[in-house]
Amino acid sequence: MRRSGVLPALCALVVAAAGCGGDGGSKAPDDPVARVPSGLQEKVRAARAPHPSEFPAASGKTLQALADQIGGGPEMGLAGSVFLAGRENRVAFGVIDSNAGFVYGKTALYVARAPHAPARGPYVAPADVLVTDPPYRSQQAATEADPFAAVYAAQVPFERPGNHSLLAVTLVGGKPVAAASRIKVIRPADDQIPEVGERAPNVQTDTVASAGGDVEAIDTRRPTSDMHGDFSKLVGTKPVALLFATPQLCQSRVCGPVVDEALQLRARYGDRIAFIHQEVYTDNDPNKGLRKPLQEFQLRSEPWLFVVGKDGRITARLEGSFGLAAFERALKTAL
Repeated sequence: MRRSGVLPALCALVVAAAGCGGDGGSKAPDDPVARVPSGLQEKVRAARAPHPSEFPAASGKTLQALADQIGGGPEMGLAGSVFLAGRENRVAFGVIDSNAGFVYGKTALYVARAPHAPARGPYVAPADVLVTDPPYRSQQAATEADPFAAVYAAQVPFERPGNHSLLAVTLVGGKPVAAASRIKVIRPADDQIPEVGERAPNVQTDTVASAGGDVEAIDTRRPTSDMHGDFSKLVGTKPVALLFATPQLCQSRVCGPVVDEALQLRARYGDRIAFIHQEVYTDNDPNKGLRKPLQEFQLRSEPWLFVVGKDGRITARLEGSFGLAAFERALKTAL
């Protein structure tokens, strides 16, 4: 496997317990921004609709020259680790200021093979709201003092494998600020994680019965959920949303409350899709390694979502932080 020890490193710019929350707002419940804390709503609303014309043109500049022109300040917290050459990739991230707070605004991404190589972009990165309706918020999310309210995600093509440099540009008060990062792009042949179109591994996921009735042994969310069916018994009978995540033990602030999102979307889709939450660490102890279902899926990071059609084949996969809109788009691929 090409990635060892990625779990602690993934998005590790700022380490804290997972969980995001906020008040319910005063707007209509079908407005996702209404769930964001009121002081952030205007910024998040604008961040959902960036346009390429609002960002500096690359115009043959190197990525470093572009960064020098714009000026820095914040840091970029990546929310993913698997990027494949020869295709368009979802690059998800958060932007973090010097006080460890989250930065929201219209955002785009620029990429290059190295800082002094020509920049490509801007690739707009619309913000996807992470905050769920109050009934679906975990205690972790409800008590988060500085909620990660929305994650940025750009669709970026990478032609060749190898190291790539990234520059996220966010408009703050009408002026751009830049945050840099680096990723490694691999060949699809080197990706051992099940891909879209492939048959999902027939894993036995943890259930309350297999845990001897101790649901807290297989669920770090507080309160625990009831999304603990056995994937091996459900796959092939209906579409399944299999979510690998650890709400309490997530290694980064940009993980996002994905289990809360699953609960909210399950309420919408009813029994059309089976929702399963699988915890990550053996005995919920990071020092004991990964649980068997993650090993069988060849995972080395979390969270991951696999949507599996009734025929047992994967129709969508998402790594890292993803909001309600991306989650729902993934679900629809199996319906």
